[in-house]
Amino acid sequence: MTKAEALARDARLSAFAKASLALEIVTAYVRIRYALRRADVRDVVARLRAGNPTPPESLEHGAVRLARAVHRTLAFTPRKSRCLLESLVLTQLLARRGIAASVVIGVQPGGEFAAHAWVELGPHRLLPSGNGSFEPLVRL
Repeated sequence: MTKAEALARDARLSAFAKASLALEIVTAYVRIRYALRRADVRDVVARLRAGNPTPPESLEHGAVRLARAVHRTLAFTPRKSRCLLESLVLTQLLARRGIAASVVIGVQPGGEFAAHAWVELGPHRLLPSGNGSFEPLVRL
């Protein structure tokens, strides 16, 4: 196999891996939207994590990259509640990979009511946590 053929093969594998991940993300999104219509968010989070190990001590390699992939892939979804659904999808994908992360729901103190959800793995915020003005209300 020539070097050009090897590079072409690697590019095809990379494209396949990206497409597979995008399909996994979209499938999880659809299933989670459906689950949220039938159950409380706490129950949905518990089911996403069912049978998975305890949280890792440090940030797992690839968790940040996976979070970026979820954020980019779900950019087409409606803005209303996108942060919660992104957080739940990322939580499920991480759980499938043996990484237990926390879904955090926060509110903006004072003024007009605003809420936001994000994912934390230890001290690291994997999804955008708003403009930093959201105070954690609950960790799931």
